Amino acid sequence: MIRSLPRRVPFTTVSGAFHADAITVTTTPVALSARKPVVPAERLVAEMVPPPRFAGVSFGSYLPDPTQPSQQQAVAVLEEFAAALNTAEAPRRGWFRGRAKAPTGPAGVYLDGGYGVGKTHLLASLWHAAPGPKAFGTFVELTNLVGALGFQQAVRTLSGHKLLCIDEFELDDPGDTVLVSTLLSRLVEAGVKLAATSNTLPEKLGEGRFAATDFLREIQGLSAHFRTVRIDGQDYRHRGLPAAPAPYTDEQVAERAATAPGASLDDFPALLAHLSAVHPSRYGAMLDDVHAVFLRGVVPVDDQSTALRLVVLADRMYDRELPITASGIPFDQVFSAEMLAGGYRKKYLRAVSRLVALARDSAK
Repeated sequence: MIRSLPRRVPFTTVSGAFHADAITVTTTPVALSARKPVVPAERLVAEMVPPPRFAGVSFGSYLPDPTQPSQQQAVAVLEEFAAALNTAEAPRRGWFRGRAKAPTGPAGVYLDGGYGVGKTHLLASLWHAAPGPKAFGTFVELTNLVGALGFQQAVRTLSGHKLLCIDEFELDDPGDTVLVSTLLSRLVEAGVKLAATSNTLPEKLGEGRFAATDFLREIQGLSAHFRTVRIDGQDYRHRGLPAAPAPYTDEQVAERAATAPGASLDDFPALLAHLSAVHPSRYGAMLDDVHAVFLRGVVPVDDQSTALRLVVLADRMYDRELPITASGIPFDQVFSAEMLAGGYRKKYLRAVSRLVALARDSAK
């Protein structure tokens, strides 16, 4: 949480003739737009765990909305799934034992629902309840891992896991469709169980983004791996809360950044331009040692490629619970009405939901 008052430390002169109980301490914020981290593949694998925001969650800490029975039903399904993982025998391995026998039914659970209903909380709870080895990552992080390791090495690495959790599952282009369909089929054959969350039903993946009908076989193959569980409800981040808080002035943003430990300070347009020069798999590393984000001059984003990069950055900031102090327009106006009406509507709404939540954290 951002300190609203300057951080202070005791100060006393040697002679004692002058005494002040505190002085203002200023810091030099880092600029995210100056960072180009290099992330080794080993780090990508090691970081396939729930983000810090969900490090301590459990099924017991999930609070279902009493007006939405599907939420409690989802908890029951996942608890049963976790129990089966803990009692099942490990897949057979070794040269002379053959490939693990493929399961006869769906190998995983697919949580479908709107943003902010607790899907990631439940997915992380499943990960915590399941035996290892196991992996947890967003769909983007999974595809980035395959890109870093190469397909065959990614298959070998993940085949040794009992569970793979994929958050925010979505298909944005034909290449991802073929890649992920083949990857998950190979993992299921190796005995890996799957769990995923998405804002889109599995049979509707890719609609509005590319000619999904041309890849119907791959999409249907993906859908066959999962039992779909619907979760209804209102975005918990907005229940009973106001819209995006009013922005600060540029001067207020700079003043607060100068007295906040671990602050980053960037002009919003410059940061957006910088994102195009950094691979999305490195956005998390850009935030290393950052505890609060300060942005000057937030403006509407009307370019689709830029907007999708902002979505990934918003996810990484939300994972790390980084409060955002910003000037310019409120975050609920950052995407145009035209963009919100397009094929990436759900991604943009999730990003707005998360950016607004982090802005509220700063306002506290």
